[in-house]
Amino acid sequence: MRCAVLAACLLLASPLTPAEEVIHVAYSERPPYLITQPDGTPGGLTGAPATAAFHNAGIPVQWHKVPSNRQLMMVKDHASPSCAIGWFNTPQRRQYGKFTKAIYRDRTWVVLSNAAFAARNIVSLAELARQHDARVLVKDNYSYGNLDAFMTHWQPVKAISTASTLKMLQSVNTGMVDLMFVSEDEGHYIMQHHAAQHPNLRLLAFKDMPRGMERHIMCGTNVPDEVIARLNKAITFK
Repeated sequence: MRCAVLAACLLLASPLTPAEEVIHVAYSERPPYLITQPDGTPGGLTGAPATAAFHNAGIPVQWHKVPSNRQLMMVKDHASPSCAIGWFNTPQRRQYGKFTKAIYRDRTWVVLSNAAFAARNIVSLAELARQHDARVLVKDNYSYGNLDAFMTHWQPVKAISTASTLKMLQSVNTGMVDLMFVSEDEGHYIMQHHAAQHPNLRLLAFKDMPRGMERHIMCGTNVPDEVIARLNKAITFK
């Protein structure tokens, strides 16, 4: 009898807590932002701080390396709590997602072009805006920050791609398109690691380029606010 009473008291004093739900975190290979590490976690400029934030916040995760459009589908789908790494916080995305504090900020934008277009010797966005025959390659469902408004005003010949950045640069190198916008970090990485295979690429820095935007962890609306708060507390970027 005494054992039964003691057991009941222990149950009342120490209620069982359910296991915390795993957050499904999506990313795609995109150096230097996201680079899969030997242990299977994402590293890189945005991958490393995101991995550290989930770890330090004590939030269990399952990593998913998937294309960007698939990441958006996961965030929008309420079947399971999902997040994606390194996305811009835009009004459109806030309609279906929650955002943590910034985990990184791009320095500025640059233009990745082929040699023929670079020979036009354009030195500013203002001058580029007069090149209405320019063929620009953009990523499907991506935001280019302040450049979105610029491209709407500019109205160049636009090609949309769902491919990775490294595959997109092949289209620039071969002359299928004239240029694409990339961050300064990404542009320097491409020229350092891929220029030998793509000798027709040129990196152009314009004097009136807008500053780069902050990158965040974007989560679905079904991810609890408490999880976002714990991530924000664990994020060290300022």
